[in-house]
Amino acid sequence: MNVPDDLQYTETHEWLRMEGETATVGITDHAQAELTDIVYVELPKVGDLVAPRQAVAVVESVKAASDIYSPIGGTIVEVNAALESNPALVNTDPYGEGWLFRLRIEAGEQVELLKEPAQYREQISGSGKYEV
Repeated sequence: MNVPDDLQYTETHEWLRMEGETATVGITDHAQAELTDIVYVELPKVGDLVAPRQAVAVVESVKAASDIYSPIGGTIVEVNAALESNPALVNTDPYGEGWLFRLRIEAGEQVELLKEPAQYREQISGSGKYEV
């Protein structure tokens, strides 16, 4: 499984890339592989204030629907509109064109509480299955 070293991860298989005070969020390669063919993505609304671990989006595949949780708290500032017409981007490029949303983090958010790449690799090597 592809686990880039420049990201942070959650127990529930989301990834986060910090860019100043903005964070880009998506689901991991492991998660998209377990879900299989993604056919629909329900994204949050720009302007929504979200809390850490709050369900903010839904990814539907031919196998199941799965909630997507915000890794940290903040305000949604952008969503990936390309997923409306091409949700399969989450499968083909989960760390690039398949990102889900961006949020401006709130002061005091503890990004360091997220998993480092090595910790996430250990999690998925032991779990064997993505829980939906």
